[in-house]
Amino acid sequence: MSNAEDAPRPGPGQDPSFDPAGEAKRLLRAIRTAALGTLNEDGAPFVTLTAVATDHDGSPILLMSRLAAHTRNLERDPRLSLLLPEIGGGDPLAHPRLTLIATAERSAEPSLKARYLRRNPKAALYADFPDFSFWRTRVLKVHLNGGFARAADFGPQALLTPLDDAQGLIAAEEETLARLDAECAEALALLAKKAGGAGKTRWRASGLDPEGLDLCAGDACARVVFPERVTTPESLRATLAAMTKNAAGEA
Repeated sequence: MSNAEDAPRPGPGQDPSFDPAGEAKRLLRAIRTAALGTLNEDGAPFVTLTAVATDHDGSPILLMSRLAAHTRNLERDPRLSLLLPEIGGGDPLAHPRLTLIATAERSAEPSLKARYLRRNPKAALYADFPDFSFWRTRVLKVHLNGGFARAADFGPQALLTPLDDAQGLIAAEEETLARLDAECAEALALLAKKAGGAGKTRWRASGLDPEGLDLCAGDACARVVFPERVTTPESLRATLAAMTKNAAGEA
């Protein structure tokens, strides 16, 4: 797919300030409960609810039991759709939601398990049961409905995060997140509040990538977007220090 084909294609008459790719990235990283659609043996659609996390590049990660109908569906046909809706008050159709068309396959990659369990810690109770396995999705198409007159269709390159230059950052993720949780609770709370994560005080870092930091507090999640791409632990520290200083000044 070319870059031109992959770029967001907003509909006519939409707000020129609307950033479809940015909004899609935010929903992808901030929402951890999705509707999962698979295909039954007779080809009929089958939809269920699932918890979700993301790999470093944004590819959704699922944890599923072989006893579940949707797992057996994917074993037979790897095609799926995920709907990640933002929940809020008022008209539910006025809130943004992200639809992904994708395929999925099992993966024993340790980093997938680590990122999923940091995002969904209660899943540690059953993640090692023999019938459970982790699945990594491959996004093929993206549809964003950002609310009234805010919609776009695009390909995966506009949604996912390139990683080629960020291996140092990724390799240091476990150590970095542990340090943030142990030493930077106040800073994480400030950053979460600025990112829209109001009403919680104890936030923990659940994942990082070159474009942002994922935070969780109980069932709430927040996505902290970096002002510029971060590829090393050193640049991450400098970026977070500057962002925390700015957030403190605005508090």
